[in-house]
Amino acid sequence: MLDLLITQASLPDGRTHMSVAVQGGRIVEVSEGLQAPAHQTLDAAGQLLSPPFCDPHFHMDATLSYGLPRVNQSGTLLEGIALWGELKPLLTEEALVERALTYCDWAVAKGLLAIRSHVDTSDPSLLPVRAMLEVKRRVAPYLDLQLVAFPQDGVLRSPGGFDNLKRALDLGVDVVGGIPHFERTMSEGAASVKLLCELAAERGLPVDMHCDESDDPLSRHIETLAYETQRLGLQGRVNGSHLTSMHSMDNYYVSKLIPLIAESGVSAVANPLINITLQGRHDTYPKRRGMTRVPELMGAGVTVAFGHDCVMDPWYSLGSGDMLEVAHMGLHVAQMTSQAGMRQCFDAVTVNAAKVMGLKGHGIEVGQDASFVLLQARDPIEAIRLRATRLKVWRKGRLLSVSPAAQATLSLPGRPDATAFMPVR
Repeated sequence: MLDLLITQASLPDGRTHMSVAVQGGRIVEVSEGLQAPAHQTLDAAGQLLSPPFCDPHFHMDATLSYGLPRVNQSGTLLEGIALWGELKPLLTEEALVERALTYCDWAVAKGLLAIRSHVDTSDPSLLPVRAMLEVKRRVAPYLDLQLVAFPQDGVLRSPGGFDNLKRALDLGVDVVGGIPHFERTMSEGAASVKLLCELAAERGLPVDMHCDESDDPLSRHIETLAYETQRLGLQGRVNGSHLTSMHSMDNYYVSKLIPLIAESGVSAVANPLINITLQGRHDTYPKRRGMTRVPELMGAGVTVAFGHDCVMDPWYSLGSGDMLEVAHMGLHVAQMTSQAGMRQCFDAVTVNAAKVMGLKGHGIEVGQDASFVLLQARDPIEAIRLRATRLKVWRKGRLLSVSPAAQATLSLPGRPDATAFMPVR
């Protein structure tokens, strides 16, 4: 007897009337019209059954700290970094853990079951690192949390930056991070990329760098990252996050750069909500959008995912852990309004994000983990349009979250027959 059988489900690839059978936390069959005895059976009634959402770029050590010790008045990246510096002496492990666990609760309710979080390694105390490792331990039964050793103040720019980062890796942090555009000079930025990629190759770890999060078209550290990836044989293990300077680069240079990125196997993560907020702050009009060239990168075969980046912290005052909101903003900023483009935006917060994170068992196929989300929508486009309610969320066959369907009861003057239930956002 099956543990769980979901029938009449729509899948993101367009298949409908599908049954998904679960046994021992794994998907054992996906077929149309399957009927079999099961301990639990659910009729999806045509609603969308999706792989769980994944966030490949987040800052969990800073989340839910908005207003501490003050608000970012200019809304710029650099004031956010300065504000985080003011906040760090006030941090406690208990508060960091509490805020992060609260955010993870939000995430699970939104069907977000995998997060890659950058954690600041600049302070010799490594307080944020220890706190996030504790969070990772606590959430492991219900959420995959990857941690990136992130030298927020620059691995070469801050005293002891490289040693601190290595100590964080020794404690169990999963990924090597960097921020080359924040080093003192372009040459030091390039040197930091080389240094950190060599460290990752030595330790057999992935790389995920904040790269060229700038409006400066001459910030070209992604070129160095692609080169070092090939030189060190790191293909498939390296990601460049943000890449916002590409929005300001001239087209001739980009015509060379994008093939180099594709050739190197480096993936990319754009953060639509934050890129559109932080970038272009020094422009009057016309204002740059500030997000990297998503459709062009995708068209060249680069794996591109969307991240949330920030929720209620020194850089961003909004957010709720909703990756459909991220996809919605990405769709608009990148002008990906074709049917194919909108579906690519859904993939950017599900399958592509899982690829960037190197997740195993992700997807609604036989042999994969029975982790999925039932959405109050018929297809990925409707899910983005409505920011659809996550009706049920499972991880490895275990039901984690249930939300009531979004409904409104209409009673319209002069139209008594219009009283009905209908989905609302």
